[in-house]
Amino acid sequence: MSDLPIDVVIPELLTAIQHSPQVILKAPPGAGKSTQFPLALLRSAQVKGKVVMLEPRRLAVRNIARYLAQQLGENVGESVGYRIRGESQVSAKTRLEIVTEGILTRMIQHDPELTGVDLLIFDEFHERSLHADMALALSLDVQMALRENLTIVVMSATLDQQALQGLLPEARYIESQGRHYPVDIRYQPMKDNLSLVNGVEQQIRLLLAQQTGSLLAFLPGSGLIRQLQDRLSNLPSDIDVCPLYGQLPFTLQQQAIAPALHGRRKVVLATNIAETSLTIEGIRLVVDSGWERRARFEPKTGITRLEQVRIAQSSAQQRAGRAGRLEAGLCVRLYSEAQLNLQPSVPEPEILHSDLTALALELAQWGAQQASELKWLNIPPSAALSQARDRLTALQLMDGRGQLTPSGQAAHRLGIDPRIAAMLLWAKEKGSRYLHSALALAVLVEEPEHQILDLQHSLHRWQQGEHSKGKLMAQRAQALAQQLQGPFSLHEVDSDQMTMAACFAFSERLAQQRGQYGHYLLANGHGAFVHETHPLASQCYLLAVDLMRGQQQSSQIFSALTVDIEQLFAEVPTLFSELEWVDWDEKQGRLVAERQRRIGRLIIHRQTLAEPSLEKMTQALLNYVQRKGLSVLNWNSESQEWLARVRCASEWLPEEAWPDMSEAGLLAALHQWLAPYLIGLRSVKELHSVSVLEALMAYVAWPLTQQLDDWLPTHHQLPTGNRKKIRYQAGGDPVLSVRIQEVFGEQASPVIAKGRIAIVMELLSPAQRPLQITRDLASFWQGAYRDVQKEMKGRYPKHVWPDDPATHRATTKTKRHLNQ
Repeated sequence: MSDLPIDVVIPELLTAIQHSPQVILKAPPGAGKSTQFPLALLRSAQVKGKVVMLEPRRLAVRNIARYLAQQLGENVGESVGYRIRGESQVSAKTRLEIVTEGILTRMIQHDPELTGVDLLIFDEFHERSLHADMALALSLDVQMALRENLTIVVMSATLDQQALQGLLPEARYIESQGRHYPVDIRYQPMKDNLSLVNGVEQQIRLLLAQQTGSLLAFLPGSGLIRQLQDRLSNLPSDIDVCPLYGQLPFTLQQQAIAPALHGRRKVVLATNIAETSLTIEGIRLVVDSGWERRARFEPKTGITRLEQVRIAQSSAQQRAGRAGRLEAGLCVRLYSEAQLNLQPSVPEPEILHSDLTALALELAQWGAQQASELKWLNIPPSAALSQARDRLTALQLMDGRGQLTPSGQAAHRLGIDPRIAAMLLWAKEKGSRYLHSALALAVLVEEPEHQILDLQHSLHRWQQGEHSKGKLMAQRAQALAQQLQGPFSLHEVDSDQMTMAACFAFSERLAQQRGQYGHYLLANGHGAFVHETHPLASQCYLLAVDLMRGQQQSSQIFSALTVDIEQLFAEVPTLFSELEWVDWDEKQGRLVAERQRRIGRLIIHRQTLAEPSLEKMTQALLNYVQRKGLSVLNWNSESQEWLARVRCASEWLPEEAWPDMSEAGLLAALHQWLAPYLIGLRSVKELHSVSVLEALMAYVAWPLTQQLDDWLPTHHQLPTGNRKKIRYQAGGDPVLSVRIQEVFGEQASPVIAKGRIAIVMELLSPAQRPLQITRDLASFWQGAYRDVQKEMKGRYPKHVWPDDPATHRATTKTKRHLNQ
């Protein structure tokens, strides 16, 4: 008898899966949902087919499978099995299969009817990983179209109940209460001058001296964990310090979560990997730094930025829940309660800030032209999906219609990162010597050596038998080779061929040294660096396989290969483009024309051309404007005000055929609107002779330019006969500044843009000082005007302040002039 909180609702759960196609289970940390519910399913035999349970992390998959098998008195691979990437322990007897989320997506794509599977369990769904969202979207599509008898259970300790029930309208909702061991929460914000490592260290030492039991401390990254582990090396001899993070070898992860030996205590230093799924025995003390690291993908650069951010309220709840599993616990939060209340209730889902290349491949394989064809809690962002499809097209995995090419279908069958899959297929076409080397790179990327930047050095260590994971990598390379029906021999791997293959997969990350050691420009135009003392810092060209952007503008390169650029041109010429380039050289004050060989933004080779024609001169001036921006043109107040009006019109009247008048849109369309006005110009100085207003008006074209004056007039005629200028600003409201006496008699605020937009009235005193800003003149007359009237009568007694301004005659005169 487990005597866990989940036991109370297990009869209800077993009934629910018999009668409801969907079930939502909310149960706090420690309730036993990941273990007792699956055990009850196996023992009850109510589910005839296989049960597949998804876990977000490989460590949790292994440990839950091992625990459940022990409870049944069996070995893993019998009734309970598991599958993760590159590792599987299942058999014909397996009734419960625990998998990482990506594995289920592969299962559905391979067999859309999920033959033999009757129940899917999504555990720890609140983590909202990209794989979980994708797997759930496909599962719901399968349930709706192919398998009405398939049951889906979504489990979480913290979830957005309303949003999830909106996605699963047929779901039965069940909630389990947690264990009642109290956890004392203490808020102890760190001092501003204290580093995070110092603050956590102080709190750990204090708690170990004052409290009993083992301790779990949450830090945002593995680097900080290693720093703190070193600083805690002088703790009493009966205390073991164990790190716990995703890249740690499995044996060390097991040491961290195993119970402390009799008579000993444990300090576990963990990332958010320990927030859910794992039970670390004996923990009754938690130190929560309040920070975590989140990766955010930037579609424009194709690079992921690593951010250190404050945790969401649900994460704080999860962390505190690690204490007090078996007795009363204590959680010390190194931040204030007010700070926690400012945080979002749940973390932002991965799908909103991740690289969607793999997801785009899955959607295309499923036959979904648009992501909206499936049901999501958060639909994938269109910009990130568009970038992902462009990348798949560049890798020759997708065609112009968004369909997978034969290579794309083969890449999907491999079930690995699309870039690596494309590289392996390309290498297979090039021949066995390339395939050996590409396979080696694939596994080197999957199992990177800690703090080894040079992948060619890692290859050498592997070939010399010095790589710590050499045997495992060889098995993985052989498995991939079998899928490709090709050979693999480590001795046949050539580092130069490995680099050529990498350049095909990561061409936009070719890096050219610029200016000083260690500083590079990538082919995508982004900056990158390696530490100037590293041997690779002196290389003219690198291929950055793995890089991450931190606080700097440039990205730090974490793994790279040295590139012989001439060999690359000889071996993979399709990566290069040849073009004639003309531009204005500011230093020399003249036109420069040359033939360039390029990869993306990198100029690999250049050759000076003869004196260019007038047509080339026009192109050079356009390139200059493109490079420097629109500010180099001769903007006067008239052209600036006109452009502001058009931008407002585009926003307020989107049904009209406005061209894109944003900065980016105008720069992209320079050939259309500016080029005709540059014909005959021979220098940058002559750009100032160009009428920007005339060029832009021609671009917008008649009759829109004529109607613009009707829809968004430059001035508003007041009842006094005076005309006042309307101020326009893109993204803001139109504003009219006017003395209050001049709008007496106006019943309501004037409107523009076909009557859709009310002008904001900035009402001024007789001395032209602001009195009131209003979007609703009628409401102002009936309300706030009374207070204005009282004050103004005393300050400006010579002017009229009627009791009914909405019907009074507008005026610019004082009482004396009016009486005359």
